[in-house]
Amino acid sequence: MIQLRSILKPADNVGAKKLRVIGIHGGFKRRFGRIGDIVTCSVIQASPAGNIKKGEKVKAVIVRTRKEISRADGSYIRFDDNAAVIIENLKNKQPLGTRIFGPIAREIKELGFEKIVSLASEVY
Repeated sequence: MIQLRSILKPADNVGAKKLRVIGIHGGFKRRFGRIGDIVTCSVIQASPAGNIKKGEKVKAVIVRTRKEISRADGSYIRFDDNAAVIIENLKNKQPLGTRIFGPIAREIKELGFEKIVSLASEVY
């Protein structure tokens, strides 16, 4: 469960190193975000050679959470960290980076982020 002021690790190669959640999309006063939700983040640490600079506001989709999620077959899946992929805008859902690091939940594909899943090396 991701909430305001949560720290996320970027799972792409845009140049950000740490993201802080400043807004969760999808309803009035929405409190928590889960895998597949879009959040607004502020870059709190960035690589000097990256495309994204410190202090920028970006949109990102949550791809991994430490809190487990249940699946329709009754199984649960959880990850070791909270991670997100920075996207261009809300309409086309395309990632800003060209590589995706680490595992990705397969629920991301069902939500319309096919490009993120195709770039990922592992899908669970």
